[in-house]
Amino acid sequence: MSVHPITSPKALSREHAHNGAQSGWRLFWIAVLGTALLVMQSLSAAARPESLAPLAEKVSPAVVNITTSTVVEGRTGPQGIVPEGSPFEDFFREFQDRNGGGDRPRRSSALGSGFVISEDGYIVTNNHVIDGADEIEIEFFPGDGQPADLLPATVVGTDPNTDIALLKVDAPMPLKFVKFGDSDTARVGDWVVAMGNPLGQGFSLSAGIVSARNRALSGSYDDYIQTDAAINRGNSGGPLFNMDGEVVGVNTAILSPNGGSIGIGFSMASNVVTKVVGQLKEFGETRRGWLGVRIQDVTDDLAEAIGLANDEGVLITDVPEGPAKEAGLLARDVITSFDGFEVKDTRDLVRRVGDTEVGKTVRVVVFRDGKTETLRVTLGRREDAVGNNAGAEFGEAIPDEGEKELLGLTVGVVRDDMREDLNLDAGTTGLVILSVDETSGAWEKGLRAGDVITEAGQNKLSSIADLEAQIAAAEEGGRKSIFLMVRRGGEPRFVALNLEE
Repeated sequence: MSVHPITSPKALSREHAHNGAQSGWRLFWIAVLGTALLVMQSLSAAARPESLAPLAEKVSPAVVNITTSTVVEGRTGPQGIVPEGSPFEDFFREFQDRNGGGDRPRRSSALGSGFVISEDGYIVTNNHVIDGADEIEIEFFPGDGQPADLLPATVVGTDPNTDIALLKVDAPMPLKFVKFGDSDTARVGDWVVAMGNPLGQGFSLSAGIVSARNRALSGSYDDYIQTDAAINRGNSGGPLFNMDGEVVGVNTAILSPNGGSIGIGFSMASNVVTKVVGQLKEFGETRRGWLGVRIQDVTDDLAEAIGLANDEGVLITDVPEGPAKEAGLLARDVITSFDGFEVKDTRDLVRRVGDTEVGKTVRVVVFRDGKTETLRVTLGRREDAVGNNAGAEFGEAIPDEGEKELLGLTVGVVRDDMREDLNLDAGTTGLVILSVDETSGAWEKGLRAGDVITEAGQNKLSSIADLEAQIAAAEEGGRKSIFLMVRRGGEPRFVALNLEE
């Protein structure tokens, strides 16, 4: 007979007590989790207001409609009524002349938006809203304490580079105004509200989110917030608000195939606008810092050719007369840091220099000949600098008897009779590109007939043999590409050309 152990009454009592304790703890944690979920739901509801009406009531008195008028030349014929050359053309011209038509000047009107930033009447809008206007009138949001009549506005200053204009009105009472917020704190997904005068329909509000940050369209100083809040024609110059009622952007442009909102709108970031408005208010114009270099981005192959560890930084292609030259910066230097900030690319450097005070002495760190150097540069003023000369288009070069095909290029020595067409100084030597193989890496890098190669491997070229020697030296050194300075229309840039051609 086998003996099996059994549980004693005391053991059963202990087991029941243990199970009861576990059940109690489970109920406790369920209660805690339930309470936490209720709190989270409450916080979520608080973060998403049921209505934007309180925000609209708070900020709308500072939003204005802008009407501009311009005198334009009248039409000299019946254009737009009948086709040119039509047998009815003389009839309609005679009809216009009888009714005082013809080429009389006429007045054209346009609409836009803006917002008040001070109680004494300063108003921000887009430059394109008021550009060329003979008269500017401001209409205020209807309400107590606001001007009931249209008020004439004067232009304090404009900045076409950021499409910002600052206006001023003389109001009979202190105006309600809004403040700028910090656009750098706006996150993708944050709620925003656009206000303005879309399509001339009067004061209107639309809501959406920040769709993207740091968008660039076409300007050197662009920093746009992209939003899906509905922005249409007439919204230009109006404010983009965050949920605290602060202006984080100025509505400027839309991307649309039909002229209407498709959910891709752009607002110039407030941190750009505040700097511009401050200068316009103080000086009536912008005063941006000027370093005085021509630059290009560092690509992976350029970094390899130069000996950089990565492709961050900005490559100097030319140093004309100016602050940089006085400080000792050289072509082929790579700017890695400016005024204590790491430099990512050309757009980053241009914005940082432009935002820096004119006359300030800054530290510029460059990578030169395999090591870093720090130079001190006193910035000039961009607006006072001599503008860059646009490179002229160059067609087919005159073939030279000494021609050779190298790396997908047919090159020849620059002759004196070519210099004027190539926009080269009298003492400039190099090789003119006569043709480019369209299947080559040189074509992909943008090299074209008429470009002039003045340096290879940081050495000046005066003959085809010089280029061949530099190609051989690069191959012997184990490099995958060769570093070229190329000029087009007199303007320099660097190209790292693959040797495996």
